Amino acid sequence: MQAELTVKQQRFLDYLQAQIGRRGKAPSLRQAAVDLGVSHAAVAQTLKVLEEKGYVRREGRYSRTLHLLNRAREAAAVQRWREVPIIGRVTAGLPMYAQQEWDGSLVVDRDLFPGRDLFALKIRGASMRDAGILDQDLVICEPRQYARNGEIVVALIEGEEATVKRFFHYEDHIELRPENPDFSPMRYGFEQVLVQGKVVGLQRRLAEAPSWDRP
Repeated sequence: MQAELTVKQQRFLDYLQAQIGRRGKAPSLRQAAVDLGVSHAAVAQTLKVLEEKGYVRREGRYSRTLHLLNRAREAAAVQRWREVPIIGRVTAGLPMYAQQEWDGSLVVDRDLFPGRDLFALKIRGASMRDAGILDQDLVICEPRQYARNGEIVVALIEGEEATVKRFFHYEDHIELRPENPDFSPMRYGFEQVLVQGKVVGLQRRLAEAPSWDRP
């Protein structure tokens, strides 16, 4: 159970919650001191007390990364979410975040999806049905230019069409395998396939977004 706070400590905690909720990160000690009209030392001391009482946690002694904690001493909901861009299409040769092909964003729990530069894509078709990936699902992907056998990946075929399939590397070809007996595996030369990311999760939703995928 978290210890009780004094009025000043509660005021500082309320300030942190408001700042993190608005900006997505904690203010510097100097900025907090200016905003609250107190000394830098007073801010540092109050922050130390909040940490000792289990209301905040810092990532390392000198880190500015600050986590608000709930009663279970886990990161509070205000900091657990993150936005993942929904990419309208996959293009070879450019980083995902340089393509400007976004169609909204997806909010996910950062504890479940901690990877860097995640992106989401909307699926069309039933070729991955038996892997639990259905028509209209949004798959959450981690950028990757390689894959291990058996992983479900986003692959760009001949620099033009993107697909989500299970990846297999053989001596003389690459196989992109569906998870539905109604569809046949696809075989390609090494130069025909570019892995763009690994599927790390999905979200089912009803809202409209660009549909893509090969059968």
